[in-house]
Amino acid sequence: MKSIRNLRNYAAGRALPADDILEFHASRLLLLIGTCGTSNRIQGLTKLAKLDFFVRYPEFFERISETLNEPTQAATTYVESSMVRHHYGPWDKRYYQILSYLEARSLITIESAKKNSFDIALTENGSNIMTQLSKQKAFDELVKQMKLVKKLLGSKSGSTLKNMIYKEFEQEVARQRMGAKIQ
Repeated sequence: MKSIRNLRNYAAGRALPADDILEFHASRLLLLIGTCGTSNRIQGLTKLAKLDFFVRYPEFFERISETLNEPTQAATTYVESSMVRHHYGPWDKRYYQILSYLEARSLITIESAKKNSFDIALTENGSNIMTQLSKQKAFDELVKQMKLVKKLLGSKSGSTLKNMIYKEFEQEVARQRMGAKIQ
């Protein structure tokens, strides 16, 4: 993953997918915490990852909404970037790097909540940037999807979301080998 600030020496003719840009993922997580969290806070990495999963995989979100008897048309139809099968369901191996990046820039705080759990919260500066991002046209579809995810799943715990994913998406997620890309 590369920071936008380090691309001046990048060959002009080489493809550069957005998925490789650190700030792209950092922006999405700021929006996720602010939009899907409660009072600009998400309790636990598991919950953050599972909400992120339903934002990034709209087809899975539509299926879970049907399972919960609350059919919802996803705001978008594309996979923004892939996740892999991990011990606790869908995961992005870059979370630690991105969260450290956001914390180092004083955009989030990460505080120990309960045993093995962390609260991830936007700082005032992080909240201001999240608000600015949410007003940009480029993020319209992403924010719409996040609002749908929050409405349906935002009140559920990370463990509940993980269990729902393993039960409902056994073939696509639970039966995959560790580290396999979720399609």
